[in-house]
Amino acid sequence: MKILVAIANYGLKNQVYLQKLIDEYKSMKYSVDIVILSNIPKELGPDIEVIVGLPAKNPWSLPFTHKRIFAERSKDYDLFIYSEDDILIKQKNIEAFLRVQAILPEDEIAGFLRYEENPTDPKLPVSMPDIHAYYHWLPNSVKSYGENVFAFFSNEHSACYILTQKQLHKAIESGGYLVNPHEGRYDLLCTAATDPYTQCGFTKVICISQINDFLVHHLSNIYVGKTGIENGEFELQLNALLAINNNNKSRATLFQTQTVLNTTKWDKLYYEICNNDILELIPIYSKNVLSVGCGWGATESELIQRGMRVVGIPLDSVIVESLKSRGIEVVCPNFDKANDTLKKEKFDCILFNNVLQYLPKPVKILKEYIKLLEKEGHVVVTVPNFKYAKYLYEIFKKEELHKLKDGFDKTNLHRTVPKLVNKWFVQSGLKVVNAKYNINNRFRKLVNMSLGLLKEYFAYEVVFAAKQS
Repeated sequence: MKILVAIANYGLKNQVYLQKLIDEYKSMKYSVDIVILSNIPKELGPDIEVIVGLPAKNPWSLPFTHKRIFAERSKDYDLFIYSEDDILIKQKNIEAFLRVQAILPEDEIAGFLRYEENPTDPKLPVSMPDIHAYYHWLPNSVKSYGENVFAFFSNEHSACYILTQKQLHKAIESGGYLVNPHEGRYDLLCTAATDPYTQCGFTKVICISQINDFLVHHLSNIYVGKTGIENGEFELQLNALLAINNNNKSRATLFQTQTVLNTTKWDKLYYEICNNDILELIPIYSKNVLSVGCGWGATESELIQRGMRVVGIPLDSVIVESLKSRGIEVVCPNFDKANDTLKKEKFDCILFNNVLQYLPKPVKILKEYIKLLEKEGHVVVTVPNFKYAKYLYEIFKKEELHKLKDGFDKTNLHRTVPKLVNKWFVQSGLKVVNAKYNINNRFRKLVNMSLGLLKEYFAYEVVFAAKQS
């Protein structure tokens, strides 16, 4: 087994991590050649090759250098490993890759997830930094080959990948591998590590039944306490995926949360922070609240802390476990089934927190669900404001956002503005009783000077409270 390893190492900041990687590869039973991609000359030992130079002016383009090297040496090695300079891939990870890759279809690649440790307190739970924001498991992707269970995770970036010689040849032949530095749904740095999946016809799958062998340590631990989820939450999700594989759990997804734009900016967040603006617009007398389109339940959890009963319709049958762990009652992530389950219930408030813009027919859903409202009940809706001057500029200037002009059918996203949302309310039999325009502090003075006339152009988000008219 001959392995070629390429590691991107910009500057001198991560030298201590780089040395750990080099030592790890040298300790393996395989024949491993290591190439370091750098912007400056470095002396790392007689058996370490250092290639200096950037493929483009942008410093973040450095990782793209590895593709040319892999292509030039594609017939000389059995395995090709690319990683950033703080990703510790161990021999057990390589052995696990070889083991499951032998049973996977040709168009699927066994991939990895990163984990981090808290360097100040090793007893604290492990953190999973790749699981954040809009990234999520696809319930319908769960499948098994023999005793091994796999699933697709929407964040294909783990700052590393492994390819067999055959996979590398196929990636090169696809025409999507040897390309100039570029970015799209991922930034420049991440794109270098995800092109085999996004451009070359492969799908990255995670072997969840042997998950410990497919976790790699992100040595810098820079996201601990900042982003990602802790190990306990991660295990809840894994158990849900395994239950789906055993047909003990639904594969349901409430709606398509990813747009077709070449950016992740407008994808639905699964890991939203608690939205205090929503809390302010929920009537103080509310005892029963229904939240439609829940992520992991940060806002809903706060409502429970305030003594309210909260029922959630989750985004899918995996994230539902996060809601349960926070004491939120849940129903099936399917609009029709959830409505049927709740038809005898009445709620003081129904939340649609950044949901309506993703629904093909938002008026239809509003009409159906306001039937569950108490007579004086409220609907609280949060949407992005595409009348915001910054968003208008981005749509006009950025190529990947031009599609927003084409409507929902081509983007999977309604270009919500206050006038459109008000129209939805009227068509649904609702009237707005309150609206909160969220404005960045730097624009607040200007809006105040205009006596509020400019608020629609400087609010990035609007929160509406409405009741039945």
